Amino acid sequence: MSLQPQRPICCRRAVPEHTRFRIRPVHGLFSHSTLGFREVIRIATTPCMLASSGYSNRRPRRTLIPGTKASTRKGFAPRPQVGTSTQKKDQNDAQEEEVSGGSGSKKPAISSSGTTDRKVTGDVQSAEIDPTSRMSSNLVKRRTGILEEVEQQGQGNDEIDQQIFTDMPSDSTDDAETDGQIADVGNEGDGLGLRYKNIAVDHSNKGIGKETMIDQFSKAGIGKEITTEQFSKVGVGKDTATDQVNDVGIGKETMTDEFSDAEIGEETMTDQLNEAGIGEGTIADQFNEAGIVEETMAGQFSEAGIGEGTMADQFSEAGIVEKTTADQFSEVGKQMVYVKNQIGRITIAEMTEIAGEEEKKLAVDESRLDISDVAEPAEAHGSTENAVLNMEESLLKQKADMEAKAQRQLLENLADENFSEGIKVFVVPQVVNPDQVIEIFFNRSLSALANEPDVLIKGAYNGWRWKFFTEKLQKTDLKGDWWSCQLSVPTEAYKVDFVFFNGANAYENNNSKDFSLPVEGGMDETAFEDLLLEEKHKEIEKLAAEQAEKERQAEEQRRKEAEKAASEADKAQAKVETEKQRHRLHHLMKLSSESASDIWQIEPNFFKGGDRVRLYYNRSSRPLSHATEIWIHGGHNSWSEGLSIIEKLSHSGKRDGDWWSADVVVPDRAMVLDWVFADGPPGKAVVYDNNNRQDFHATVPKGMPEELFWVEEEHRIYRKLQEERRAKEEAVHKKAEKTARMKAETKERTMKMFLLSQKHIVYTEPIDVRAGSVITVLYNPSNTVLNGKPEVWFRCSFNRWSHHNGPLPPQKMVPAENASHLKATGEEVDSNKIEEQMGVYELGGGGDEITDDVNFGNLDLDLCGQPDPDPIADYNFMLVKVPMDVYMMDFVFSEREDGGIYDNRNGMDYHIPVIGGIAKEPPMHIVHIAVEMAPIAKVKDLHFRNSFAWDGTEINVWFGKVEGLPVYFLEPRNGMFSVGCIYGRNDDGHRFGFFCHAALEFLLQSGFQPDILHCHDWSSAPVAWLFKEHYAHYGLSNARVIFTIHNLEFGVNNITRAMAYADKATTVSQTYSREVAGNPAICSHLHKFHGIVNGIDPDIWDPYNDHFIPVPYTPENVVEGKKAAKEALQQRLGLRRSDHPLIGIITRLTVQKGIHLIKHAVWQTLERNGQVVLLGSAPDSRIQNDFAHFADQLHSAHAGRVRFCLTYDEPLSHLIYAGADFILVPSLFEPCGLTQLIAMRYGSIPVVRRTGGLYDTVFDVDNDKERARAQGLEPNGFSFEGADPSGVDYALNRHVS
Repeated sequence: MSLQPQRPICCRRAVPEHTRFRIRPVHGLFSHSTLGFREVIRIATTPCMLASSGYSNRRPRRTLIPGTKASTRKGFAPRPQVGTSTQKKDQNDAQEEEVSGGSGSKKPAISSSGTTDRKVTGDVQSAEIDPTSRMSSNLVKRRTGILEEVEQQGQGNDEIDQQIFTDMPSDSTDDAETDGQIADVGNEGDGLGLRYKNIAVDHSNKGIGKETMIDQFSKAGIGKEITTEQFSKVGVGKDTATDQVNDVGIGKETMTDEFSDAEIGEETMTDQLNEAGIGEGTIADQFNEAGIVEETMAGQFSEAGIGEGTMADQFSEAGIVEKTTADQFSEVGKQMVYVKNQIGRITIAEMTEIAGEEEKKLAVDESRLDISDVAEPAEAHGSTENAVLNMEESLLKQKADMEAKAQRQLLENLADENFSEGIKVFVVPQVVNPDQVIEIFFNRSLSALANEPDVLIKGAYNGWRWKFFTEKLQKTDLKGDWWSCQLSVPTEAYKVDFVFFNGANAYENNNSKDFSLPVEGGMDETAFEDLLLEEKHKEIEKLAAEQAEKERQAEEQRRKEAEKAASEADKAQAKVETEKQRHRLHHLMKLSSESASDIWQIEPNFFKGGDRVRLYYNRSSRPLSHATEIWIHGGHNSWSEGLSIIEKLSHSGKRDGDWWSADVVVPDRAMVLDWVFADGPPGKAVVYDNNNRQDFHATVPKGMPEELFWVEEEHRIYRKLQEERRAKEEAVHKKAEKTARMKAETKERTMKMFLLSQKHIVYTEPIDVRAGSVITVLYNPSNTVLNGKPEVWFRCSFNRWSHHNGPLPPQKMVPAENASHLKATGEEVDSNKIEEQMGVYELGGGGDEITDDVNFGNLDLDLCGQPDPDPIADYNFMLVKVPMDVYMMDFVFSEREDGGIYDNRNGMDYHIPVIGGIAKEPPMHIVHIAVEMAPIAKVKDLHFRNSFAWDGTEINVWFGKVEGLPVYFLEPRNGMFSVGCIYGRNDDGHRFGFFCHAALEFLLQSGFQPDILHCHDWSSAPVAWLFKEHYAHYGLSNARVIFTIHNLEFGVNNITRAMAYADKATTVSQTYSREVAGNPAICSHLHKFHGIVNGIDPDIWDPYNDHFIPVPYTPENVVEGKKAAKEALQQRLGLRRSDHPLIGIITRLTVQKGIHLIKHAVWQTLERNGQVVLLGSAPDSRIQNDFAHFADQLHSAHAGRVRFCLTYDEPLSHLIYAGADFILVPSLFEPCGLTQLIAMRYGSIPVVRRTGGLYDTVFDVDNDKERARAQGLEPNGFSFEGADPSGVDYALNRHVS
């Protein structure tokens, strides 16, 4: 059945100005599957104007048909009798023809807003104004203004809806642009000029166009599912049947079932309508009050654009089972209240009634349009908003209650399941993600805390390594003894670790396994490790910055305090000097006069500072009586400021003598003038008249007040002292900075030399290995035990093989010819290709792919300036990614993956320092035990520390620091060491053994735990076996013993025994280690015997900071510095000043040092007009006497060209090193030698015999170019073979020439 309207729609209708009422859904209440629905729902109230010639006196009616979202607000319009869609189209065409014929011409058209035309594809909406209309221009403007204001107010909200609308599927939006029904209403003879008004009803929002309902549902993406599922997904609210069909597309099921799924409930029609707020009455009345036009249901749906046919036909096409109209409307009545989270619409009238809005109507007359100026009451507007808010709050509360019930049910189910399975802990949500709040539930009754009143959780993340937490659990209302608390999972978490406890000492820790929860979707363990390293790096940088700032502030505070103290000292010194000057000046003022009439005169007699005066001098009978020129050299106030008056005198016509005169200016602060006369200007004068060494003095008659003068003088002296001090401090500061810079540069060069020292075997590119970078290891097996092996395998780790990730898996190296692309300069190499061809080696799985490109730059073996031919032909390559937490890279090479023959650098392995890492190498506690050390004379703050007893003897311990290192001196009370010498007694062995035993006993009793015990030469060799036999198992178990041989010539028995007990043995150069390798004491221990070149103290032997030389110098001014030193040396030793070569010899005079070669070299040098300086002494008195006699002979025969100083003189040795051109070291054997190293430090050229350390450190300018180049050095001296005079001559002849 269908309802038939009783009369046409009334058009006399008004809505308060600016009224707008809209409801939008809450997005969070809808599933993703209904996104198209939830984004297009709205209810809007806009001002409207309706006019019809035939309905001016009828009661206003309301309509259920909402405005569409795809077009501009159109307001309400009168509706014709309901017909089919075709009928309506015919009516529209007829009306258009009538308007066209009646007007005769088109009139300007305006949209419903009064300002613009609104066009939508397939729809036309316009209103024409008849120029013959009786409506006044003002009335038109007022009408247009109202419409414009309403349109502008709605535009912002329309844009929001349009944005939502555009998010719908493209097919839906296409329908929205084209589909719709046009209801045309004629308006003949109304006198208003409104010929027609088309209303486009666009149902594209609802997904229903001019197609069957089934097609509409298909386009909306709903599919063929039961309506229950459709409504369940979208949360259907209470709405009219029309809106339900339009907005959601009802499935193939009865309306009763549909509304039942929408939670409407099973009640009578009347009750349903009452609950919807419709009121009691017939269905027709209900609809009339609701503003529903009295038309057939088919007509309603026809205007909604559902298609042609009856209500039953429409539903049938939509796949909906037929049901009586009464039933349909019974269910429709349950949908009259709409909210954002429900799909449906509500009529404007209903919303107005719900909000209690008062309407002021605009009278529309058939003959003329009369628009009353009415304003929307503020109370009505506010009540509308309040109504919306109240409904929103109500439904949000309802939603929250439903969610709470669902959550409650979930928790109860989880609690029951876990309790039944004996599980103590569960978490909600069950899948833990980062940046999420979780709730942990704990069953106390199942745990060890069953009887504890309090339960707390203690935990951290990622294996107890990140962000510790402790929270108190609260008792829940779940069935059983469940407690819970909430935790916020951080972004960095991949696992949550925790235990429960009672706040004291009772714990539930999952049987000592702890509880843990995996965190999904976040970091993995590797990424977290990288994060930890990065955080550690940031922390180190932060601490370093803080430490640097503290040091800076402390330094600034020290500077201020020092400045304050120095300023006070300057003031005190200024006061003292002022008093001294006062006494001197008073004495001069007593001796001075205004003139000496027969010698000098000043005119005028009265003058003051700044005046120009004429000074006369009578040279008759004076020292300058025959001088051709006479000059005055003058000053003031006892020459306090040096020369301040210099003038040449001219002959004067003054009578009674040979008078000369000059005009001079009196200094401003002069109290007394001081001067002498000379025969020339300063620096060229020879003869002076200085008044018999008393100088000439004259009082300034009109000088400044004396007390004021001395106050200013003291201040002047104070400023001068400050300037001098600050200049000196600045010079010292600059010198210290330069020294630090040179040290850093030297350290860098030394490190580079070390890294390149085995370049012929292995090196890295880049040379400096930096943490976090990818480096290339280049290895040449042809110079190792792996020469000729078909394969080379690389084995690597870090931090001296102690890195926490352990050694990396062995990796096969790739020959260079398979990676020829690496030769390209600066070529960017794809890391994937590198991995394929060479292998990429990193912690956590060797060969893992490195995603960053690697720039190899110049992969050239020559790092000293000259390229090698075919530079990488013999090398194998390996890429290694260096972790951030390393300080040392360690590696060896083998012939097979499983081992075989190893190249491990003779058991030392290959080690390369890593810079820039967050880990620092832990310091080693090394204790040196030696019977002598140098320089003992530099010990500072030597004081008694304690005493201990051993072997029946009380031993005193003295403590001091030598060059910053703590040094302990042992003094037995039995007088064993108080014999006046170290070596040369018959009981040396006994005394040295006692000392070694006492030293170990001191370490034991004092609680020291050294890592290394380092003993030196035969005198402290007993430490090796005494430690292993008596102390290694009794408190000093951590130590290892290193024994160093400085000279194998003495104490062979002790050296032999120490070699057997030592863990490692060294000597002071590689060549010397080879030279003594055949010695019986060494040969059986070559596997642990190594040569390490000795070194000098760069702070002691530093020509830039050497106080024993006249001019400090660096490589920048070495020529000037050495010239000054040579002149000072010649002057000190009485040598003739000459530019001939000067040879220095600084040595102990022993047979080992080649004394016969020294004598020969002295004679050869003197024959070539050179100079010789020798400094040294002999422990053997016979040698000492021999050289004394030799010195006497040379001094008498070659005076001014040779000087022997047969003693120890450290200051003189510095001057010889700096002033000599050559330093001679002709040792027969030399384990290392320091003389040649110091000579090169001071820029003197060494002349040496090729032996031991001399060969390792001096490279002949003619014969060792390749050897020096291989070590990254340059030739630096002269050397010779053999121990006969001819070898010395060979070197001397070359160096002299």
